[in-house]
Amino acid sequence: MSADGQAGSHWFDDEAGPVVRPYAMTRGRTSHAAQHRLDLIAVVVTEPDVDDPETDHALSPEHVSIVGLCRDTPQSVAELAAGLDLPVGVVRVLIGDLVDEEYVHVTRPVPPAQLPDESILRDVIDGLRAL
Repeated sequence: MSADGQAGSHWFDDEAGPVVRPYAMTRGRTSHAAQHRLDLIAVVVTEPDVDDPETDHALSPEHVSIVGLCRDTPQSVAELAAGLDLPVGVVRVLIGDLVDEEYVHVTRPVPPAQLPDESILRDVIDGLRAL
């Protein structure tokens, strides 16, 4: 009990609600096997044939939120971390869990070296305008 007579009051904030430590969300894990693919700009996409994740009792509320956020619009790892107000490391571990369970998949943006040269794109635009 605390000095004010309330047990565990240091785990509750009147404005924020109960405090859950990030390591509790990841069960103490700080990385995932898929971590190398999950940089800040990696894009997370919900699998099209995924059932309602809320019925899977093995998923945490944070897992369910990630699937929901990516269902309509793919989100980058950075966008998910900001939207969920969670550290990027935690979000990476949670996304790795969802990849393993086949709720989501991760795509990578095209590396700049594989993008067409800007002059080629200008030539294509000029050619289209000439038509």
